Amino acid sequence: MRRYAYLIAISALLVACGGGNGSTGSLPEGSEPVDLKPEDFVKEIDNPYWPMAPGSKWVFTETDLKGTTERIVVTVTDRKKTIMGIEATVVRDVVTEDGELIEDTFDWYAQDKDGNLWYLGEDTTEFENGKPSSKKGSWEAGKNGAQAGILVPADPEVGMRYRQEYLKGEAEDAAEVMSVDEMVTIGTGSYKGVLMTKDWTPLQPEILEHKFFARGVGPVLLVGLSGGNFWQELVSFQKG
Repeated sequence: MRRYAYLIAISALLVACGGGNGSTGSLPEGSEPVDLKPEDFVKEIDNPYWPMAPGSKWVFTETDLKGTTERIVVTVTDRKKTIMGIEATVVRDVVTEDGELIEDTFDWYAQDKDGNLWYLGEDTTEFENGKPSSKKGSWEAGKNGAQAGILVPADPEVGMRYRQEYLKGEAEDAAEVMSVDEMVTIGTGSYKGVLMTKDWTPLQPEILEHKFFARGVGPVLLVGLSGGNFWQELVSFQKG
């Protein structure tokens, strides 16, 4: 398929673009503790790179080089969960393959007054043959040493590095801003001024991904470059 030719062609280029010292400002990295205060957070999530109005829904398809296809449905619920005194928005992420449920996750997000979108944890369940099989990867900020991370910075700048989540040995995803002026064309349309990040985890150093966030929409494309090549793209978006 054409998209895979593109994936393979850009793989070497984007990997080569990695690195750079970067500057994080006040964004946390690694296991660095953060002191989050409830009064520093707002009720609505309106970060332009991933606004989360209740009722918003994103549907993605993810296909690997073997042709295996998964369907991912992400929905912003009207539910809230209090974490460390912060009122977090509950977002449900459901993954199916050939109509069979393989993962059901509730993510918890909150935005601070500066506009940074924080990731406060997740309750994830993996399924096998229709039955729950694992809760691996679940974590909650403030419990068992887990620390909140940044999902999308308020004002992303090239070179910014930040952790997305932290629970030692379980959840240590990190990201770096590679560009804020990309153009992405997929089935749902063409997007300009797209934020591109490089994503990795020290728990699986062979894995490298690039994510693309369009203003007013959110994530539109995710490319797995190493440690499992795949292409995940937005196929529909419903604004809440």
